[in-house]
Formats: sequence, C-alpha cells, structure tokens
Amino acid sequence: MTLLKVALFVLVTIILAYLSRASLRAPHSHGFYRFFAWEAILALVLLNIDRWFLDPFSWRQILSWCLLLVSLYLVIEGVRLLRQIGRPDPGRADAPLVGFEKTSTLVTVGLYRYIRHPLYSSLLFLAAGVFFKDPSWPGGLLALAAGLFLLLTARIEEDENIRFFGAAYQEYMRRSKMFIPFLL
Repeated sequence: MTLLKVALFVLVTIILAYLSRASLRAPHSHGFYRFFAWEAILALVLLNIDRWFLDPFSWRQILSWCLLLVSLYLVIEGVRLLRQIGRPDPGRADAPLVGFEKTSTLVTVGLYRYIRHPLYSSLLFLAAGVFFKDPSWPGGLLALAAGLFLLLTARIEEDENIRFFGAAYQEYMRRSKMFIPFLL
C-alpha cells in the first residue's frame, strides 16, 4: 500500500506541477506557494486515506465531514462568484494566473463580502477535515504547513490585487477578513 501511495503522490504532483507551471516559474506569484499548499494537502490525504471511512460516527469523523462540506461549499460558491461577477478577462497580462482568477471586476458580494479568499479558506477547511480523519503529529505538521503556505499565498495575492485594483482593494481589505468571517 505504501508503494501505491508514493506512486499516487508522484503522479498527482506531476499533474499539479504541470497545471502550476507558470506559477512555478514565478516564485513571487501567489500560485507558487499555493502549489506547496496543495502538495501538503495531498500528502495529508494519502497519509489518512486508510482511515477515511473507519468509525463513521465518531466525533472526529463527524467533525471531519462537516469541515469537508464547508470546504466544498466555499470552493463551489467562490468560483461561481469569480466567474459570474469577476468577469474574467483572458487577455489580462498576469501570466501565472489561472483563467477564472483573471478577474476584471473586484468581487465583494456573497462570500467575498465577508472573506477575501474563500478558495484558500476552502483549502484550509479541506486540510482540517482531512486531518481529523486520523489526527496525528505528522498529519498536524502537514496541516500546519498547508496553512502557512496558504497564508503566504493569500498575502502575495493581496499585493497582486492591490497592484491591479488599487485603492478599491485596500478599502475592501479593511472591511473583510482573510479566511474566516468575523475572525481571521
């Protein structure tokens, strides 16, 4: 089973590296650090995959599934709002950005009214949900690494957004939280 997990890690890493190739060539872009957050979450998933459905009614499994559902909601709604209201512009010159990230309009409604980074928040909830499948020291370190890489990702993206959207983004930062409404 360990060999299969290593093979899966390598295969998915190759796919993520391909999808992130523009960001990986731009170490000062937010996508560079997001790649490493994905890697930590991938390692965490593979670490805990054997325990995914064991003891389904334990407190940790119930908490895990709740966190995973929040993660799913955040990513679906966040992408929907970026596409619908952000009006992605494929001609936007920011090469490392993925298509739906190339917004031409600042999104400050829905989830974005309360948090600036629902997609990264989704990854934080994903990491926490996967961690609670089988809490351990290695899993905790991987979840912490994912969180730190996501914090770096968000901070760098905020600098990019200030350059693109200017004072409007700075004002938006003052009235919203980074990841969790009313808290963080």
